[in-house]
Amino acid sequence: MTNLTIRRPDDWHLHLRDGAMLRAVLPETARHFGRAIIMPNLVPPVVTGAEALAYRERILAALPEGAAFEPLMTLYLTETTDPEDMARAAASGLVKAVKLYPAGATTNSDSGVRDFDKVRGVLERMAEIGLPLCVHGEVVDPSVDIFDREAVFIETVLDPLRRATPGLRVVMEHVTTAEGVAYARAGGPDLAATITAHHLVINRNHILAGGIRPHYYCLPIAKRETHRLALVEAATSGDAAFFLGTDSAPHPDPAKEQACGCAGCFTATNALSVLAEVFETAGALDRLEAFVSLNGPAFYRLPPSEARITLSKGAPVAYPDKIASGAGPVTVFDAGFPLHWQVET
Repeated sequence: MTNLTIRRPDDWHLHLRDGAMLRAVLPETARHFGRAIIMPNLVPPVVTGAEALAYRERILAALPEGAAFEPLMTLYLTETTDPEDMARAAASGLVKAVKLYPAGATTNSDSGVRDFDKVRGVLERMAEIGLPLCVHGEVVDPSVDIFDREAVFIETVLDPLRRATPGLRVVMEHVTTAEGVAYARAGGPDLAATITAHHLVINRNHILAGGIRPHYYCLPIAKRETHRLALVEAATSGDAAFFLGTDSAPHPDPAKEQACGCAGCFTATNALSVLAEVFETAGALDRLEAFVSLNGPAFYRLPPSEARITLSKGAPVAYPDKIASGAGPVTVFDAGFPLHWQVET
């Protein structure tokens, strides 16, 4: 197969930042993706419906002329989130999900949740109206090894939370472990999981073996090869519980390449090429459309795109190593192998 036509994909987990960085990275997503769930972890975070509306307007204003792209907004869950403001924002169609960050788990998560009892009322309201909760699934207890934090979160936080809130619809974002895959598979129709392009490609050796590679450092951190293979099997299986959320997260190189570098891989530019290679290697190109274009809309109760894109296979594609931003260059994710598939212009 040298050509593959699919419905235009969506990205169900995307960081766009704001200001100059937003203007720099948005075209990279809008070139290929029709919609994206926009992460609310700005500084300060997007907490209210009014803040989500203002952020959406800034995104639309930054779109390249003629781009057909719809930002799907989220609210950042805090211990003081107003459940009625949230419900109004959802009823208006503005807000499609609420994001749960355990406080201190990742970039700009300091305003997140420390005491889950304080958000039970919000979660119950979300279950009542069917608004999904997008979860960064890691505990922040320093006594828990960083490679175990997802599995411990599922056992000690997520499963008790779901049992205490029947009907709550949950997206386990950027799962990285075999335990996460198994839990998503067993969770029923109210549970789904996103998988990133980079976690399908790298394991922890890529970050640490032979020298530290800061542009592979992300949170949740990449795990053992056995976990990567479990992610590949889940993504390429066609199982409706799994769909693409790139977690494309731009940071200027000076913020990545320092003594305490930022977490995040910027994959917006070449994510579809990476995915096509992964799915072809797995003998599952016929299931790529489900993963990138169908399963996500189905969970979010939205129609799939009517537009189509075509991926073609040929000589290795030359993507830029970096893109310019007002804060400095941003390194594009390097898959570590040639990418032969690209979206036809």
